[in-house]
Amino acid sequence: MTALGRRGALALSAVTGVLAGVAAKAADESGWQAAADLGTYPAAWVLAVVLVGRSAPTAVAAAARAAVFFAAMTLAYYAYAAWVLHFGWSRLLPVWLVLSATAVAVTAAGSWWATRRSGPLPGAGLALAGGIALAGGAFLPLWRRLTGTAAEGELLLHPVQGVVDGVVAVLLVAMLPRHLTTRLWGLALLAPMTWLALRLFDRFSGLIS
Repeated sequence: MTALGRRGALALSAVTGVLAGVAAKAADESGWQAAADLGTYPAAWVLAVVLVGRSAPTAVAAAARAAVFFAAMTLAYYAYAAWVLHFGWSRLLPVWLVLSATAVAVTAAGSWWATRRSGPLPGAGLALAGGIALAGGAFLPLWRRLTGTAAEGELLLHPVQGVVDGVVAVLLVAMLPRHLTTRLWGLALLAPMTWLALRLFDRFSGLIS
């Protein structure tokens, strides 16, 4: 790809990120729970980052495009809150920008690699992405309700998002990999990787709360 093409791809990532950020914040304030959940829970954003990684021509391009997309989305989200809704600027903005340049970029580069490789290691990587969608969303309360393992009094507050989380996780492990063995490993490792994601959320939740 030429330098002009690379700059064009990054510009497109930035514009798409701005639109996504504005849409996410508008959905938060729409009063429509399902729309607000879609922008709040991680499933849609994990899927977006993995799709960016899968579609990029190189791992470096995947990292750059995902970082630009996520940073632009974050800036647009908080700018909309500050300038349009007059909520003020959030102290979380620098945290999310750092994550855009680090964790998001690494995830996209890893997705570029994992969706093109065969075997248990790429399957585990994509299963972890799916586990993040499940552990950080509303799927687990829905799963407990469907399996009859919900605690007494546990409410199912976000059933639509729970379904979305499940669909995204299946897409990540069973549809996006290019090799059948990676898909099979991803499905087999989805449950343990969801457990791992829960532990990671418990450990780092204080950073972004």
